[in-house]
Order: sequence, then structure tokens, then C-alpha cells
Amino acid sequence: MQANDYPEFVTSPGQVPYPEALALMEQRVAAIRAGTARELIWFLEHPPLYTAGTSANPRDLISPDRFPVYDARRGGQYTYHGPGQRVAYVLLDLSRRGRDVRHFVAQVEDWVIKTLNEFNVVGERRPGRVGVWVVRPDKPVAADGRPCEDKIAAIGLRIRKWVSFHGLSINVEPDLSHFSGIVPCGISEHGVTSLVDLGLPVTMQDVDVALEKTFAQVFGAPSEIDESSVGQSSD
Repeated sequence: MQANDYPEFVTSPGQVPYPEALALMEQRVAAIRAGTARELIWFLEHPPLYTAGTSANPRDLISPDRFPVYDARRGGQYTYHGPGQRVAYVLLDLSRRGRDVRHFVAQVEDWVIKTLNEFNVVGERRPGRVGVWVVRPDKPVAADGRPCEDKIAAIGLRIRKWVSFHGLSINVEPDLSHFSGIVPCGISEHGVTSLVDLGLPVTMQDVDVALEKTFAQVFGAPSEIDESSVGQSSD
């Protein structure tokens, strides 16, 4: 494996303004597409804000004046970002990794699930619900008798000419009350949680180490991928 075959991992200190992050992603996506920059996994935090994906329902923005609201131009609905939440932007060249969008989204989900497993947290998919969920046996069951479930990670991606951007967010220790200004991802019957809310004294650095470790397990490097795989189209 050559060094340039593996993505660059970058962690930004402090809180990165959302417009600045969008601009930097746009620049890097163009450079990856042109072959002048390596793929990038970018770890950061944002100041408190809401973002609207391409499927966002205006009725799900409950408190429009609480925090700035940005059009994210990614898939999904309304999402909260803020301090204590690890955002990982995933800028990968899918033309070198197999042009299969569904498989790529599943890989991102697997990446989150494997990362949570590093802390003995069982993250799960749910049909019809984007993101990663945890069962809460410590909370009362739902009216239909099913166990309570909370969302711990959100996923929202965009692909342009087979280069991905935007990515995922894992709740490490955010202010969970900030989620009340929206209907997160359009789902009102379930709550949100974080690693610290689950009783785990996990730091942002702990999560970064776990994300970098498990990335290799899920994605490998482009040189290890069968490039003959072709799936859904990209804009």
C-alpha cells in the first residue's frame, strides 16, 4: 500500500464555522476529482447550528430562531451539529473504490457501528430510519411494547462525479437539549443519546482514535478495491 493510496486524516481544533467547512469541502472535492489531492477524512466540531438536507420538511424546524440554519445540500433532513459532537466529513474517490452508492452508504454505517463497538456500544441500523441507533433497556418501553431506542449517530452524504463529501456525526457529549429545536431526521417517536449520556466517559480523542482504526477495517485503500464494481449513478 502506497502512502498516497490512503486518505489523509485531519483534525481541526476549536469550532469550524459551517460555511467555511462547506467551502473547504468544495475545494477539496474538486482537487480529488482532478487528481491533485488525496482523499480526506476530516474530523471537526461546529458551533451550534441546524442543517437542512435535500429532503428536509420545513415543519420539522421547530425553533428556526434558536441557532443558525444552513442549507447543507446533502441527503437527509434536518440535523443538529454542535460542540461535543464529532463530525467526520468523508471525501473519498468512489471511482477508485467501486461506483456503488448503496454499498458506500452501508460502509459508512458499518464504520460507525464498528467505532461504537470499540466502546462496547451496540449500534444498529433500522429500516426506514437513517443513522445508527442504540436500544435503551434503561428507559420505559414504547406504547406498543417495543424497547426504547435512541439515535446516537447521523449520516448525510452527497456524491459529485463520484467523489463523496459531507459524512457523519457521532454524539460524544453534546447538549442533547439542542436537538429539541428540530425533528431530527424527521423522526419524532424516538430520542437522541450520546456516549456520555450512556454513562461512558469517552473523549473526542478516544472517538477519533477509534474512527481511524475502524476505517481501515471497513474501507481499506483504493488499491485494495475491485474497481470493476459499478452501481448507482452519481451527480
